[in-house]
Amino acid sequence: MSELVALQPPGSPAPGGSTPTTSKSYDAPNTASGNARPDRNPRGSALQARLIAGDEAGAWNLLEAALASGMTPEQVLLELVAPSLQGIGKLWERGELSIADEHRASAVTTRIISRLGPRFSRRGVKRGTVILAAAPGELHAVPLAIAANMLRWRGFDVVELGADTPAAALAETVAGEPGAVAVGMACTTEAASRSARLAIAEVRCLAPDMPVFPGGAAIADATHARRLGADLSTHGRADEVVRVVEALVADRP
Repeated sequence: MSELVALQPPGSPAPGGSTPTTSKSYDAPNTASGNARPDRNPRGSALQARLIAGDEAGAWNLLEAALASGMTPEQVLLELVAPSLQGIGKLWERGELSIADEHRASAVTTRIISRLGPRFSRRGVKRGTVILAAAPGELHAVPLAIAANMLRWRGFDVVELGADTPAAALAETVAGEPGAVAVGMACTTEAASRSARLAIAEVRCLAPDMPVFPGGAAIADATHARRLGADLSTHGRADEVVRVVEALVADRP
């Protein structure tokens, strides 16, 4: 599956048309504006074109213009970047873009997300550390980068382990982070969801009380997540990841 198909803007349905849920009563935020499609959004269409062309400078200038016009950093990610990427992924699925086009767009996107993050980092006392990783065998890391930026902007430290994180490495990282409050795991393929079970079990061995939430196209619902040994499911939407983590922190004694 394309790196870009894995991204799901706020409000996207779960596989089979169901609404993504969690195993606790953490409602996903109602962000209707996050449903913006590039073909209905001139800025989104322009960004999509720049990403396909591999034009990092042009893509960055579009983001800067959006911020100058009053969009928040979160809106830029959710209403411009994520829908543009999903659109590119669909073009790739239909055979209208090559694998090289898709990879070039993904690489540019990773760089501009990295550039955007530090400009809006929140100062002051941190609210805890969130560990984000892709399940073993999972190669999609762009959704993790988007979620990581949004969490940092809300005052959390984030440890990003990236794509294809070995189960043992994830567990060791969690055990070595005294301020850890949650673990998020990307799963966009069936194979990754199977490997996530092992990774979650490894985490449980070293940190039995640590909340773990997988998300992505391969996680159908909260029941599926619990079968893997997890506590919650976010279906991989960045705004829902933030909402779940904030609810977990609020519930802590």
